[in-house]
Amino acid sequence: MLFSLISGLERLNIILASASPRRFELLQQIGLDFKVVLPDIEEKIEHQTGIENLVLQNAKEKALSVAQKYPESLVIGADTIVSINNQILGKPNFEEDAFKMLQSLSGKTHQVYTAIALALKKYDALKSDVVCTNVTFRSLNNDEIWAYINTGEPFDKAGAYGIQGQGALLVEKINGCFYNVVGLPLTKFYLMLVEFLQHYVV
Repeated sequence: MLFSLISGLERLNIILASASPRRFELLQQIGLDFKVVLPDIEEKIEHQTGIENLVLQNAKEKALSVAQKYPESLVIGADTIVSINNQILGKPNFEEDAFKMLQSLSGKTHQVYTAIALALKKYDALKSDVVCTNVTFRSLNNDEIWAYINTGEPFDKAGAYGIQGQGALLVEKINGCFYNVVGLPLTKFYLMLVEFLQHYVV
């Protein structure tokens, strides 16, 4: 396992500060031993200094919220934002919301930003970074959009689709990290973790 190569990792309890089942599954997939503690913050959805800054701020606040309570643990915070033409697409509340979002993505390229924050309060350590992936949808007709909405898949996902599920049938191509679109860019996470522990954990 690659994590066995990271010095100091075996001495830390690791916490994922996220309710996302996709992030949970991805970290399990790569063999990380961790537990989940939900952060006590409200995600910000308005940006005045750019989407990258917003997604980074959300990820850092999630990580720090949990790190305050567990200062000896390494806390992973993450946040994902989907946008098109610099407009943020959140999670749809109703079928009509999902339809409008998917219709706006049809035949166009949009951006998925995921920020990662690593916090270790014991050392007052915080490291964060953001990854952007361009996703291009094929042109969708209304029947296809409604059929996808009727699967129920869009309703807990930013942008109203899940690329790891039936939403894959909507995507023509991506430019960048696939796992970033799912919710956690795994290679970036691993490289950040290596650098973080080399710097802060002896």
